[in-house]
Amino acid sequence: MPTNIGTLDFCYENSLTTVVANRNFAEMKLAGLTVGPFDEGNEYQVYYWVAKELQNVGIVHIREEELLDGGRLYKVQWKEGVQVPGMISELPQDFYPKLRRYLTFAEAEAVQPEKIQEYHKVKALANDIINSRLKKIISLSSASAKSDQVLKKLTPEEKIVYDQLGEIISTWKNQILQKQEK
Repeated sequence: MPTNIGTLDFCYENSLTTVVANRNFAEMKLAGLTVGPFDEGNEYQVYYWVAKELQNVGIVHIREEELLDGGRLYKVQWKEGVQVPGMISELPQDFYPKLRRYLTFAEAEAVQPEKIQEYHKVKALANDIINSRLKKIISLSSASAKSDQVLKKLTPEEKIVYDQLGEIISTWKNQILQKQEK
């Protein structure tokens, strides 16, 4: 499993995503990769990085269900808030890459006062989700009993933090409990 956010982000960029063709477009070859042909209105699976480029030139758009928005973010925050103490809700494995891209998009769109306000709300929601989950991960990583059920609910980014904290906490506990030499 990758051990840093950059590697996870690279994996996301190279994962398949669903796009909808905005117009007909002929097949094109790119350094060993064939893209298309596209028929207007049809759905296709392409690498995320290809989808972004095709979307930038108006050939396709990424299917809305594949993207985060303020409403979906609010649902995640609500779901996380209603969990019983010590429990963590399950997020899609690609939640954080989508979150980073959504925040970048929202910030770029924040040129009018209402869009600026919307961006600040979304950023506050994201911080609330991250802080809530981080508190739970800290608690989980310091617990002596590890539950596979709970660990399955962590995203790859969260597993990195969980593993690193677990090592730090374990080392610290061992040092505290070490017998002193006489």
